[in-house]
Amino acid sequence: MKIILASGSPRRKSLLESIGLDFTVYHPDVNEEHLPGESPAELCRRLSRLKAEAGSRVYPDDAVIAADTIVVADGGEILGKPSGHDDAVRMLRLLSGRVHEVVTGLCVSCGERVSIADVHTLVKFRELSELEIEAYTQTCEPYDKAGGYAVQGIGSLMIEGIKGDYYNVVGLPLCTLGRMLAGYGVSLI
Repeated sequence: MKIILASGSPRRKSLLESIGLDFTVYHPDVNEEHLPGESPAELCRRLSRLKAEAGSRVYPDDAVIAADTIVVADGGEILGKPSGHDDAVRMLRLLSGRVHEVVTGLCVSCGERVSIADVHTLVKFRELSELEIEAYTQTCEPYDKAGGYAVQGIGSLMIEGIKGDYYNVVGLPLCTLGRMLAGYGVSLI
C-alpha cells in the first residue's frame, strides 16, 4: 500500500517530507464552495473527504490523505485564501489584535474505509499597524493561505500565541494524522 497526498499544498508536502514519509502527490480538483448553514468543521470535513475520494478514484488500493484548512475570525466569518490584495488587507485587519480559530478537516481513505477528523487551534494576533499590514501584503505569503498569513514564515512575527496544534495552523495536524494512519497499520515513527 502506497501513501497518497491528495493536495496541491507545498506546505503539506513539506511537512510529510520532514517526517520522512514516502508518498506520492495527487492534485484533486474539488469545488471548495461553502454550503449554506455549514459550520466551519463541517465544511473542512466535507472538503477533505471530497479530496480523499477524488484521490481514491485514481489510487483505489492505497491510503489517501487529504486535508482542508480554514481560518474562522472571532465573529464567525470563514476566511479562505484571499482573492487579492484588498481581501488580504481586509483579513489581516479582521485578525489584528484578536484571537481566531484555525480548523483543519483531515481525511484518510483506503478502499471502502474512510476516517475523518477535525482539528481546532486558537491563534492570537498582536495589534498590527496599517503600515505592517501593507508591508506584509507586499510579500508573497498571504495569497495562497487561509486567513492570508503563514505561521511558518514572516507571518510568525504577527502571532503572540497559539493554543493547540502548531502543525494544524501550517495546514496538516501531524499528530492526528499519525493516529489515523496507525489505524490503517501505517506507523509514522
